[in-house]
Amino acid sequence: MDRNTFFREVTLRICGSLKIEEALFSTFTFLRDVMPVDVLVLEHVDNYYGSMRTLAMATEAGGEAVDTLTPLSKEAQAEAKETLYEGPKAFLLEDPHSEKVADELLNFHDMKATSVVVLILESDPQMLGSLVVISQGEKRLTEDHKEQLASVREPFAIALSNAMKHREVIKLKDLLTDDNRYLQGELRRLSGDEIVGANFGLKQVMMRAQQVASLDSPVLLLGETGTGKDVLAHYIHSASSRSKGPFISVNCGAIPDTLIDSELFGHEKGAFTGALAQKRGRFERANGGTIFLDEIGELPLQAQVRLLSVIQNREIERVGGVKSIPLDIRIIAATHRNLEEMIKENLFREDLWFRLNVFPLMVPPLRERKTDIPALVQHFINQKSKDLKLSTIPTLKPGAINYLLEYHWPGNVRELENIVERALILNPTGPLSFEEFMIGMPTTNGASYTSKEPRSLDTVVSTHIRKILSQTNGKVSGPDGAADILGVNPSTLRNKMRKLQIPFGKKAT
Repeated sequence: MDRNTFFREVTLRICGSLKIEEALFSTFTFLRDVMPVDVLVLEHVDNYYGSMRTLAMATEAGGEAVDTLTPLSKEAQAEAKETLYEGPKAFLLEDPHSEKVADELLNFHDMKATSVVVLILESDPQMLGSLVVISQGEKRLTEDHKEQLASVREPFAIALSNAMKHREVIKLKDLLTDDNRYLQGELRRLSGDEIVGANFGLKQVMMRAQQVASLDSPVLLLGETGTGKDVLAHYIHSASSRSKGPFISVNCGAIPDTLIDSELFGHEKGAFTGALAQKRGRFERANGGTIFLDEIGELPLQAQVRLLSVIQNREIERVGGVKSIPLDIRIIAATHRNLEEMIKENLFREDLWFRLNVFPLMVPPLRERKTDIPALVQHFINQKSKDLKLSTIPTLKPGAINYLLEYHWPGNVRELENIVERALILNPTGPLSFEEFMIGMPTTNGASYTSKEPRSLDTVVSTHIRKILSQTNGKVSGPDGAADILGVNPSTLRNKMRKLQIPFGKKAT
């Protein structure tokens, strides 16, 4: 067979599949008709371990992908370094067991050989490894065979390089899958496998959530801040047919206006200053799963228009892109605001509300389901004890729950969680009592725990707001601000403070 035909046939086979074991076996079946070949071995130079790593083998029985590190003696390592980097790029060994590297490799793999051809595979400036062609029989491989094999050194180097890159991609994909599985598990751990109160205060809500979970209809979760709308959203996703897909959460109020399009829909490289690489948006990441749009009422009007288009057309375009990307997602939105009032004030689009308000679910505040407080307290004690790495789970002081049952909980479940964690930090061995945290805080009837005389509601509220402001050093909005702790909108809190003549901002200084 002439050299050109030989080169073309080998190249087609060795570069014909990313699965290197299949490509190597296809090449083996061709070579054995041209020359005496019993085994093909593809070796990679592992610089980290200073050894040779076998990636694939092909024999008459078939091709096999392997990942075996061959230990080499110091003498063999020195010989391998000299051979790979300073020796000829193709050589014939008529007595391979007399060579240190060949002898150790053959013995390690329990192979017998009387003649071997070795091709050094490299891709400037990187040394990749070698192809070892083994023949069992005295002087079966000749110099002519070596020269013929040397002509296909480059295709084998390309195949080895591609195989290594393909393995790296598969490895990274497996890592991402494992990370996603871990993160989904963490979300289930944080939200709880079972929602506390599902059989009591949230019973009606859970029945309706179960009805809609198996469908792909949009769900709108309504209720005050801190009631657990995010937990309910994750429950709906977990109970749906999309549970194995991604669950992507977006806090619409936490994204700056200038970044909303990029965050939600992604962007192409060079779409704007700073767009150094292509980026997938939250919608694209949620493809095949569920996207949770928390605080949907905080979304600016311009972004609402684009969101409406995405819901209607089920496709997006990245910023700076021209290609439409189809989506298969379920939308769950949530808000603590009155969207109907916002529509009247032209702050929220009515057509978007119609699209989202297919199946509204009202999550009741904690003060309307106080029967759940004992179970919630025990749940948070168990959870926070693990998070704080406590050696034992503290018990409750007799009557401790009574203080919690009398409080009106403006911050809802989130506020209860914070109080439980605070109690565990200050008294990790127990028994836990919440009396010290409730002092000065208004109860459901408007009175303070330390009050001895009747007080007006405004006086009680004013006292409580001033106390929270003192804890936040006057900070009203933002994370850990007074509005965040009280579970109200910062604008609502400022209006209340003006009415009660509580100074804030520059007036407070």
